[in-house]
Amino acid sequence: MNDVDAVKNILVVSQAHLIEIGLILVGSWLLIALAQRLLPWLAVRSPDRYRHVLLATVPVLRLLIIAAAFALIIPRIVEPTFENMVALMGMLGLALGFAFRDYASSLIAGVVTLYELPYRPGDWIEVNGAYGEVRSIGMRAAEIVTPDDTVVVIPHLKLWDQLIFNANDGSPNLLCVADYYLHPCHDAALVRHALYDVALTSPFLQIDQPIHVIVLEKPWGTHYRLKAYPIHPGQQFGFITDLTVRGKATLTGLGVEFARVPTIAEKT
Repeated sequence: MNDVDAVKNILVVSQAHLIEIGLILVGSWLLIALAQRLLPWLAVRSPDRYRHVLLATVPVLRLLIIAAAFALIIPRIVEPTFENMVALMGMLGLALGFAFRDYASSLIAGVVTLYELPYRPGDWIEVNGAYGEVRSIGMRAAEIVTPDDTVVVIPHLKLWDQLIFNANDGSPNLLCVADYYLHPCHDAALVRHALYDVALTSPFLQIDQPIHVIVLEKPWGTHYRLKAYPIHPGQQFGFITDLTVRGKATLTGLGVEFARVPTIAEKT
């Protein structure tokens, strides 16, 4: 009778632990879902200087919730002695190492990414020829949305050996460049001043940031680079288009001739 009672007690404790583990998992899932919906909602309605901070908090908060859930579940599975924890971690590490080697590597790379923050949600980055805005950062991969509204999923592991070009690096300031290729016979000072005015009068211009007109002399003509900052990074393509269209119209009105590549007939 005593043995039966002991077995019943063990079963009661096990069932209680299973219920607790289930509640922890459900609570963690709800907290992660709430964070992934609430923080981006607040970010959209916040000033630019807070938007990137709120978006970058999402993956960090998700990692903390998962770590807390793991810490709460382990003592309910095994007795939390030093020997048991060492054995459990060793077996878990071996299992993950063989079964999920690439996945585990991406997870480790994701943790390093969350710590070093080479890119954040809201940043505009270019990786291996893909350019777009970072939409989300998961534990295994980052998602970027290209200007063509295509979602590119990049595992963190792939980013370890790739150059990452970050256009704004967590800042609301993103430099845009409009290029003009002109015939060398023109008044450079007049053109430079005219292009400066083109940027200054753009409705997309962030007026508290500098405007630069860079002049480069080439064998085929003169290359002008008009550099300025839009109000919001997402306006970069409209801003560059505005600078290009109005810049060409202004230069045409000044009678400036654009550089062109000679055709095959002209060469012969």
